[in-house]
Amino acid sequence: MIKTAIVLAIIGHILCGICDCLLSYTPKGRLNLKDIKDRGKMSAMFADMPLAFPLASMIMGTFAITLFGFGYFALCYWMKDYSGTAANIMFIATVVFLVSIVVHHVICGVVEWGYIRLGRTDEARSSLLELQKKTISTMAAGYAGWLVLLVTLFVMVIQGKTGLPAWGCVFNTAVIMLPLAPTRIPAKGNVAGALMFIGLLFII
Repeated sequence: MIKTAIVLAIIGHILCGICDCLLSYTPKGRLNLKDIKDRGKMSAMFADMPLAFPLASMIMGTFAITLFGFGYFALCYWMKDYSGTAANIMFIATVVFLVSIVVHHVICGVVEWGYIRLGRTDEARSSLLELQKKTISTMAAGYAGWLVLLVTLFVMVIQGKTGLPAWGCVFNTAVIMLPLAPTRIPAKGNVAGALMFIGLLFII
């Protein structure tokens, strides 16, 4: 059962990475924070962006997050054999992570879809960016849950408190993100998540 859930998690992270790219890339190139702060650059960047991109990202992203959720819950279930406390911490963190990140992902899609649909006006930009800023707590909560989950898993593995070898701690999204962070690889979090589950698939 856990192997199946891990495979679903790999597929989910790959799909979610594609969804991130649908929001991060336009026909003009890759979107960055500097473009968002400049109304002229932002309008030009989204000039040829199809409405289907953010819409597909919202729908497929929700499905993708559900898929990789099976993998994280499977890790919580697996951890019960070694520590009920660690398993409970991971379970609560997983719920916070998944619920919050779904909401955040949908909001990001709504902001892009609304901006394009409303004609890329300055008023649309201001209003939708205000919506994103006022709901940024969903992102913060999601990443906080994600971090607690991953740190708990890392500590349990590196201390030899699970059935995995201590070196198995490298198969952890937080660890894999360290070398990826300075690169320009898109959807780094999902790349790292997929690599984590690929590694765990062979050692659990």
